Amino acid sequence: MITDFRLKVFKTVADRLNFTKAAGELMISQPAVTKHISELEKQVGVPLFVRKGGTVTLTQHGLLMLDYANRILGLYGNLNDAFADNGKLPSGEIRLGASTTIAQYVLPGILATFRRRYPEIKVEMSNGNTEQIEALVADGRLDIGMIEGKASGHALHYRPFMQDEIVLVTSVSNSTFRGEEIDREQLCEIPLVIRENGSGTLEVLSEALDAYGLNLRSMHIEMQLGSTESIKRYLYNSGAFAFVSIQAVLDELAQNKLRIIDVTGLDIQRKFSFVSAHGNYGRLIELFVQFCLNNNRKL
Repeated sequence: MITDFRLKVFKTVADRLNFTKAAGELMISQPAVTKHISELEKQVGVPLFVRKGGTVTLTQHGLLMLDYANRILGLYGNLNDAFADNGKLPSGEIRLGASTTIAQYVLPGILATFRRRYPEIKVEMSNGNTEQIEALVADGRLDIGMIEGKASGHALHYRPFMQDEIVLVTSVSNSTFRGEEIDREQLCEIPLVIRENGSGTLEVLSEALDAYGLNLRSMHIEMQLGSTESIKRYLYNSGAFAFVSIQAVLDELAQNKLRIIDVTGLDIQRKFSFVSAHGNYGRLIELFVQFCLNNNRKL
């Protein structure tokens, strides 16, 4: 595999901001990491990191170097893909990022199957909300992202992945409401638990409610939590309701822990999407994208 190892060492330290963790990931000694960084700093003639106490931060020159490193190492990846031996199983690394719902409820099964099929491909996954994943892709710190919600202001390329539905759920044990459907007026009165700002689910919900003639600010928001898992656990112990992805509650519905409440006249559909810094994927990324499209969990 053709690459610039010193540049890879720099990028690993820059991503982890920790020399010890970088050494462990690269499977070399910490003094070797320090030597590579020192020699790179001598080559460019400026410090790339500030090391103070136990903390490591990038200098302005370090941030510039990281931008170039991401692009150069990406080109090395494309070069290796172009000259890969088609008689062998593909190998390499994929830096994947996924927004919370996809990372927790859609990807684990796909990644396990992908690993069995392509054991020589290492997938390193980061997760966060949609805004965070888009920012990491835009900065070149991820090869591919998978997000919910709509495109932001980033100059990124989006490609559809799968369809999703946002549904209103509550605990089966919720004794304050026994019906199977509510109308607009009732929806304004029930206690809601919603996701954090920046969440793709919250963005889609807000836009759908605006089109429905309601506004989140005028509704009864009981709690705002940072993950769907925490929302589900909150529902188990309260009389609250929440709008969540159907993908996130398939198990709870089957186990009779949560139930769906239909909202008259409200149907919230959205698409999960791949997001990349440009439209032309390398061979490895295209392989992963096609695998996901062929193996997603259909509704």
